[in-house]
Amino acid sequence: MSDSAWVSTSMPYLAPREKGQPDAWGEEAASQGGKGSQRIVYAGEVPAPEEAAALLGVTAGEPVVVRRRVIELDDLPSELTDTYYPVEIARGTRLAVTGKIRGGAVTLLAELGHVGVCVREDVTARMPTADEREALRLDGDEPVLRLSRVTLDGDDRPIQADLMVMPAHRQRLRYEIRIG
Repeated sequence: MSDSAWVSTSMPYLAPREKGQPDAWGEEAASQGGKGSQRIVYAGEVPAPEEAAALLGVTAGEPVVVRRRVIELDDLPSELTDTYYPVEIARGTRLAVTGKIRGGAVTLLAELGHVGVCVREDVTARMPTADEREALRLDGDEPVLRLSRVTLDGDDRPIQADLMVMPAHRQRLRYEIRIG
């Protein structure tokens, strides 16, 4: 699949999936003629890093649950994603273990009574760290996009924070906003 042909939108990843639907990434990749997969490289409690803590409204170093994933398109790493959850939501759930979650984490959150109603995303560009360059199989002069997202529930409480790193030349992010 040509790098310039890929266009990604956030919306499919924000709503719970219907029973029997494939995961959002696999479905999006297939709709564009590709094979989407992911590897969960770690899941469990960690001290909240500063940026994740700020997004979740907790103190840096406070325990949170993280799911670290390598997202792949046609077996090529296309995104590194760390998703953080408050421990009071995720401790003791499938969010805190490395197995895949049928329907995805957003579906599980909804089953647990936590539904997102507002999302804030920030996108920046920068050069990758050495670890990111290696994990994403980038050349030394290829920049990355960094997307941070926080999902809030109906009471404006953060229920999920995502920190993503993507090769800039393999992504085009599309935002469609309905006014009114």
